[in-house]
Amino acid sequence: MGKWTRRGFIAAGVVSGGALMVGVGIREGHRAPKLAKMMTEDGETLVNVWVKLNTDNTITAIVPHSEMGQGVFTSMTQMLADEMDADWDKVTYEQAPAHEAYANYPLGREFLMGDTKVPGMVQDSLNGGFLRIAQSMGLQITGGSTAVRFTGMGGMRIAGAAAREMIVKAAAKTWDVPAKELRTEKSFVYHDATNRSEPYAAFAEQAGKYAPPTQPKLKSPEEFKLMGKPLKRFDIPSKTNGTAEFGIDVDLPGMKYAAVMGPPVLGAKAEQVDETYAADMPGVIKTLNKGWFVAVVADSYWQAENAVRQLEVTWSKTGAESLGQSDIYALLGQAIDDADGKGKEDIAIGNARRAAGGAARVYEAEYRVPFLAHAAMEPINATAWVREGKVEFWSGLQNPLAVRDEIAGALNVKKHDVTVHNVMLGGGFGRRSEADYPLMAVEIAKEFDHPVKMIWSREQDTQQDWYRPASISRFKAGLDEDGMPVSWENMFVQKFDPPEASHIPYKIDNQLIQHTEAEHHVRFGPWRSVDHTQHGFFIESFVDELADQAGMDGYTYRRKLLEHSPRYLTVLDAAADAAGWGRDVPDGRGLGIALVDSFGTVVAQVVEVDVTGPEPKVVHVWCAADPGYVMNPDGFTAQIESGIIYGLTAALYGNITIEDGAVVQSNFHDYPMLRMRDAPEITVKLINSGAKVGGGGEPGTPPIAPALANAVFAATGVRVRSQPIASFKQGLT
Repeated sequence: MGKWTRRGFIAAGVVSGGALMVGVGIREGHRAPKLAKMMTEDGETLVNVWVKLNTDNTITAIVPHSEMGQGVFTSMTQMLADEMDADWDKVTYEQAPAHEAYANYPLGREFLMGDTKVPGMVQDSLNGGFLRIAQSMGLQITGGSTAVRFTGMGGMRIAGAAAREMIVKAAAKTWDVPAKELRTEKSFVYHDATNRSEPYAAFAEQAGKYAPPTQPKLKSPEEFKLMGKPLKRFDIPSKTNGTAEFGIDVDLPGMKYAAVMGPPVLGAKAEQVDETYAADMPGVIKTLNKGWFVAVVADSYWQAENAVRQLEVTWSKTGAESLGQSDIYALLGQAIDDADGKGKEDIAIGNARRAAGGAARVYEAEYRVPFLAHAAMEPINATAWVREGKVEFWSGLQNPLAVRDEIAGALNVKKHDVTVHNVMLGGGFGRRSEADYPLMAVEIAKEFDHPVKMIWSREQDTQQDWYRPASISRFKAGLDEDGMPVSWENMFVQKFDPPEASHIPYKIDNQLIQHTEAEHHVRFGPWRSVDHTQHGFFIESFVDELADQAGMDGYTYRRKLLEHSPRYLTVLDAAADAAGWGRDVPDGRGLGIALVDSFGTVVAQVVEVDVTGPEPKVVHVWCAADPGYVMNPDGFTAQIESGIIYGLTAALYGNITIEDGAVVQSNFHDYPMLRMRDAPEITVKLINSGAKVGGGGEPGTPPIAPALANAVFAATGVRVRSQPIASFKQGLT
């Protein structure tokens, strides 16, 4: 499924006939009439691709994103409904189907073009070009904190405003009055001069005949009636009463169950499977050797899982069987050594090496982070039914359209013969954007004439992941007589995404940031906040060390480096003020601070840690976040809190290690999660600065690890340069 990078969009544009650059003959046009049969039931009109209007005046927003706890159905619908002047009490949503008509071209357009101004006369061609590209890429991704800032701002708001203008146009024609004399409010159209009013539904059929305007007038923040309000989330009631359907809940008549086993050393193949004992176990139907995995299908999951554990599998050799974690760290370190002076350049400002040579002194440090698993609470699972040349598939997916295309390719069937039912995700964090487990499920199901639900054990989930990559980062700073940096040099290994993650917000005149790569057999993929989670720890830990060298606290030192940036200062000050920075804390406690700009949102966090116990305990986290504008304060706050807990779990305990080429950890006993009893109090302050709208799902994660490490130093004088931080008392620093 690959990375959806800017380079990828450009390449896809070339493949699809230069649509990105030219757009000739590739127009989005009015697609709703062609989709009406697929998307509507009796009484419904598809006003435009993203909006349905019912005869009872209810409005349905069609959302091209997956719900995995972030409240995306609510925020997307909220943005559309506000621009539509809809009555929120009569608004609902549905998830867009995994169909190329709902490829998420607004996401691609915003990702690549941002705020680039485009003349109205080419907007339709531009949208058509990006639609073609999104379709060629199977782009329907939920990730990268893109929902609100890309799809919401560039798609849902425009769809809502366009629908309102289409309804007003229809009302003006019906009443034979100028459209400028009409106003809308709570899903009604009013003509005050004649005291007329009708619900939107009265004009739905006529409105649906018009082509949507490509540049409708959008509201300014002072005109918002729904955006910016803490509206109740659509998904919460079903999650609390048990009616929400996740992949693990799918239950079909005649369904059987599959348990799987992947290779202990990633990349190995199953050469021989001895099923002597497993075949005779109760309920077992069949054992399958698919090479890259083996499976047992049985009447129940418990029977399948018990049987698969009894298989004697001979796996091929990959050459990685002798590798241990220390070997991988040595490999990463050697890659940096070998790249000295000739790494791939991220940033080059001024002349960092010359400035360091003339500095009063030079300070250096090295940091490292381990592999991390995603550890979503809902185990990996998928249900598939392959029959009569068609495939029906159920799972919680972060990119359902791409999975549809992958399944069609794997089974050599037409894309329209694959139906993907995307249900709620019990945690995604990037793991459910990969196509390995969907392809496993259909490979198993094609062997049977009934549906098969495949469930991974927690052990398989932990040992067959696409991990956050282990990484090492080395820094060198030239300091003046006051301890302020005149140069900043950084070389790190394993660059993934986004490209700006290694960049710093601080004003340092001479910067050289480089990276290199190192090959090993451990696969990696997107993990919540992607490279920001590593670089947040690296950069903000090093800045704190520089502060100590200057004889300053971390807050004061950062303020001096951020004098050029009032937005950063506002966020930093808000977090420090909330925490009461500078106050006395009890012996054995310390305060640490960090600031990271990621996914368009600036976040500062202060951690208070207690180190008097056997491992550090985080007492309180104060967080200030500026996403430009907060669309739903309750939802955004929940996401920041979630990011803090997720990042804190990883910082304290996360540590996937390799021994004899295989992952050592297998379940929560050796890959622990932060428990409720150990969770800190969290205070979140939201700031609407008016900057371009940023994301909410991931920016809470990157600052927590460095803020914790810096707090440990404040409490103990011990500098933490590696994770997991919970082990710092054992000398693993």
